[in-house]
Amino acid sequence: MDSYKTIRTSGQGEYVEKKSRFIGAVYHAETLEEAESYLAAARKKYYDARHNCFACVVGTPGTPEEIVRSNDDGEPGGTAGKPMLEVLSGAGLHYTACVVTRYFGGTLLGTGGLVRAYTAAVKAALENAEIIEVIRGTELVIRVTYPQAGKLQYVFARENLPACEIEYGQDVIMHQFVPRQDVQRIRKLVIENTDGKAEFLEENEKEYTQKSRS
Repeated sequence: MDSYKTIRTSGQGEYVEKKSRFIGAVYHAETLEEAESYLAAARKKYYDARHNCFACVVGTPGTPEEIVRSNDDGEPGGTAGKPMLEVLSGAGLHYTACVVTRYFGGTLLGTGGLVRAYTAAVKAALENAEIIEVIRGTELVIRVTYPQAGKLQYVFARENLPACEIEYGQDVIMHQFVPRQDVQRIRKLVIENTDGKAEFLEENEKEYTQKSRS
């Protein structure tokens, strides 16, 4: 997986149905333990609530180490944790945990009503969270002359790459992030635009983050 979305800043939102109050919250979580700590905190904060339901997608995205969990916390099976998880999956989120706390309003909502309510609570929380896209790639560290650096800056901008970090000295050292799938093509462009005189000093695996467009 060359890119994934996650939560940068947590968000909270509410949904009310027939006087039942559903408080949704989403968080960034790297591990199952971290995700479950948010559930524990919700149970402590909302100790008088009827249910604290949970879902998470944690661990390295796209690998066997990725862990997916959900819990209905006493709601009818499949009416809380599963729809919450489906919202996270539908949004393409990883390293993410969510908790929805329910205060019962005295009227049964039925299975369809519960699914809609838990889904709506997570969506409301996501609307108030900051979602970012993390792009996996390589940092190319390149030594060039001053004229070559100006030419490469134009090339990198044309290719819509992130802003290049530059060290100025006798020569110019450029630190350019390149998405994983574009590394060989960008290397070729560097060579072509410096007549083969650019010196590749290092190639380091790196992740670059940007605000999600969705």
